[in-house]
Amino acid sequence: MDRRILVVDASEVIRQQIMARLFKPGRVFEPATDGTTALEMLVDGDFSLVIVDQRLTGIGGLDLIREIHDRDLPVTPILITGYNTDLPVVVDAMRLGAYDFVSKPLDIARLEMIVEKALADRQIQDEVRDLRRGLIERYSFHNLLGKSARMREVFSKLARVATTNCPVLVTGETGTGKELVSQAIHYNDKSRMGPLVAVNCAAIPESLLESEFFGHERGAFTGADRQRIGRFEQAKSGTLLLDEIGSLPLAMQAKLLRVLQDGTFERVGGGEMIQASCRVVAATNEDLSLAVHSGRFREDLYYRLNVVSVVLPPLRERLDDIPLLVDHFLKRLVNRGYPVKTISRAALNRLSHYTWPGNVRELEHIVEMAVVTTLGDEIPEENIPAHVVATHVDPFSLDFDEDRPLQEITDELTERIEREYLLRVLEHYNGRIAPTAAHCKLSRRSISEKLRRYGIDKADFKPRSGKRSKTLKPA
Repeated sequence: MDRRILVVDASEVIRQQIMARLFKPGRVFEPATDGTTALEMLVDGDFSLVIVDQRLTGIGGLDLIREIHDRDLPVTPILITGYNTDLPVVVDAMRLGAYDFVSKPLDIARLEMIVEKALADRQIQDEVRDLRRGLIERYSFHNLLGKSARMREVFSKLARVATTNCPVLVTGETGTGKELVSQAIHYNDKSRMGPLVAVNCAAIPESLLESEFFGHERGAFTGADRQRIGRFEQAKSGTLLLDEIGSLPLAMQAKLLRVLQDGTFERVGGGEMIQASCRVVAATNEDLSLAVHSGRFREDLYYRLNVVSVVLPPLRERLDDIPLLVDHFLKRLVNRGYPVKTISRAALNRLSHYTWPGNVRELEHIVEMAVVTTLGDEIPEENIPAHVVATHVDPFSLDFDEDRPLQEITDELTERIEREYLLRVLEHYNGRIAPTAAHCKLSRRSISEKLRRYGIDKADFKPRSGKRSKTLKPA
């Protein structure tokens, strides 16, 4: 694949000199005369390198490099400085991600060497970026994210049910993502030509429920001055999400059951039978079987809705997904205009040992709060709210769902034990593979493979000061 290089310099002579002398097969050069134009090209295009002069009209060379850094653009800058090298400018440029610099008059041989190395490094960075993007695709289903065994089970079920027409009952605690499940079901069914219509059953007064669901004719009741289309008609050829289905009064439950059984309904005050052509997804954060037992929910409606059941696990039962979710939220905040931030290992460790009563929604709010309150590039542990404390300490808890297959539970517990063991040993050896492998009595290749499998970056364990970590005695 050709590597595109943008050359930004006010002098046409210098631009032409660089492009002519550095041309090789596989390199495509494009010129720009000022920083503003260059930034527009970098945002719109796909460049590997930008060679930029320090002194430009509009956006200067250093400011352009700062924009590349702040916008996290996947391009490597090389700075051209003036005849009298301004050292502070060079230092700032390198701090903002410039690969190297050359001074005028240009040493083309040195610039060629820098470009060659920068392109090689850029290729590695692009491959890492593509791998990370692939991980997101691998560990996601529509807007749902997770690599834990519980979430892989959810994704598998959603993939199977998306192309069917049967009702789906989605259960899970508040904040686990039930509405995202309904979206995943709807948008992964290519045969669904209609919209996804959501209705919160708990937010509608009982007297208005029938009209809200089925619509009404003009004059059906006081205030009905015109015909109204209900949610079932709005969702024609699409999906109707009945959120908080457990709050429906018994009288309305009977009417909903009739629609699900017969596939038809009438508007309030009307006599025309209308075909219901939408798929129904019901969601609740309560145990409907207990509601049936207490007489608050019709048993026949429960079984009619519960043709396929999707149970979303709480976040405390999928703590391995937290790094993936945090990374996703940080990227989404950047897309919303927030500054680019990373998270320290100590802060991430604290998030990974909390029980999360508010589930994924609570995690998202805390990540946003931490980004807002962090002045530097990395979120420190002290910027995590004080109430987020390590209430989940034991990584080897044997709490599990006995309804799941034994082998699946065994595999999940093995993964959790291996991952926690590796984290502890890597921490003691500052991320060095050789002593870690010796301690584990495994080959370097085996350790590297396990780190790849569990998404562990050895660089996270490198010491950031002169202090040395204590070491374990080999096992």
